[in-house]
Amino acid sequence: MESFQGDRDDISYQMGLIWSQVKEPVIVPMLRVAVFLCLAMSLMMLVERVYMGIVICLVKLFSRRPEKRYKWEPMKDDVELGNSSYPMVLVQVPMYNEREVYQLSIGAACGLSWPSDRIIIQVLDDSTNPTIKELVQMECSRWASKGVNIKYEVRDNRDGYKAGALKEGMKRSYVKQCDYVAIFDADFQPEPDFLWRTVPFLVNNPELGLVQARWKFVNANECLMTRMQEMSLDYHFTVEQEVGSCTYAFFGFNGTAGVWRISALYESGGWNHRTTVEDMDLAVRASLRGWKFLYLPNLKVKNELPSTLNAYRFQQHRWSCGPANLFMKMFMEIMRNRKVSLYKKIYVIYSFFFVRKVVAHVNTFMFYCIVLPATVVVPEVVVPKWGAVYIPSIITLLNAVGTPRSLHLLVFWILFENTMSLHRTKATIIGLLEGSRANEWIVTQKGKPPKSRFRIRIHHMLELLVGFYLFFCGCYDIMFGKNRYYIFLYIQSIAFFIMAFGYVGIFDPNT
Repeated sequence: MESFQGDRDDISYQMGLIWSQVKEPVIVPMLRVAVFLCLAMSLMMLVERVYMGIVICLVKLFSRRPEKRYKWEPMKDDVELGNSSYPMVLVQVPMYNEREVYQLSIGAACGLSWPSDRIIIQVLDDSTNPTIKELVQMECSRWASKGVNIKYEVRDNRDGYKAGALKEGMKRSYVKQCDYVAIFDADFQPEPDFLWRTVPFLVNNPELGLVQARWKFVNANECLMTRMQEMSLDYHFTVEQEVGSCTYAFFGFNGTAGVWRISALYESGGWNHRTTVEDMDLAVRASLRGWKFLYLPNLKVKNELPSTLNAYRFQQHRWSCGPANLFMKMFMEIMRNRKVSLYKKIYVIYSFFFVRKVVAHVNTFMFYCIVLPATVVVPEVVVPKWGAVYIPSIITLLNAVGTPRSLHLLVFWILFENTMSLHRTKATIIGLLEGSRANEWIVTQKGKPPKSRFRIRIHHMLELLVGFYLFFCGCYDIMFGKNRYYIFLYIQSIAFFIMAFGYVGIFDPNT
């Protein structure tokens, strides 16, 4: 025992000696640079949030409703022309093995109110499950027997995933007679008056290429995880989309619940599957062609949030990796474009892509999960209080205004976002470097999750390692530090452990 104690003391002494020799010349300068970069990124995020907060307040104060900014007149019957006075509308519903929601989505599309001879419902079924494919086809036949003009389209491959399906659907001969195309993902259920509220904007404003509606989450109250998602997405729809629509007439198409002018879609090059965000790709290309977009915050389309952790992870990988990958592919194309102003180029490159799609993910993880905890172990590096407390608090409160009913869940939302920031940062880096998973597309699982049971299963080793790192920094803060962040570090480490083991049953109030 004495020999073992001596060996342990000797190893501890050697490790301490190595640490003291490396700390001053290497660790401290590197950490100071990291703190500087993180504070700079935090200021970028703060300026972006404050700016959008000011704009949205002015929009609400002066009541700049879409009907005031663009011409809008309700569609009226023409006695002489009859239904031919109405534009022809194509409704596309892409789906892939959607057993849980195919009836709801097809039923909602077929229930849209519009002259029956001026609308075509196109179901683009990429299902690989023969049973599901047969069910979808039978559902389409059932609606066709009721007099609905519905087309059931399949293809022999899944090239390009959703973008490939939409592109293939646009090649059909009957599409040539259509003026506009409305797109709804398989879990979206538009209200019957959706076309009456969107198409008139396109008819009366030839400069508009897209009209986008807001998402309404029908399962937001299902569990704590869906509440957290609602808080994040509500800010996007309440602030980001409306600010983009009101100031620059540009924002990212959400891929669903929108109506495109078909001529704008063709002029912009059509659907392209070079990234996993074909919707954003099309929106940027259309914007560079001079087309304007309109967002309707009061028009809401029902849909579902992912209710399992795995489904949410796959979705966030696609939503984080795709924009970063598109940013790299389109940077020079945006800079060389001569049809839009320099101001708009800077907005798209800096604000839309760099700050929101890259900086926001990377800074959240690097600053709050790596750099700030590291300053506990290296007390020579000090983070100013305005950077460690004030700026994060302001950014968090500005993000939370989109969902006032969930303000009491703010602490849980912070922990949830910090843990997910690891996954988003990894996906962002993969997108920027165009790694092996850059074009990975896994369809988000729909429907209610199975009954939660406690099972220890490690899904992501990185999350487990970060959890141990935060726990170690918390212990160090109590034993040798100044007791500044240990409570935050302990709680955040627990959140990472929960995510690492994939046990989200703890978020479900019914479990």
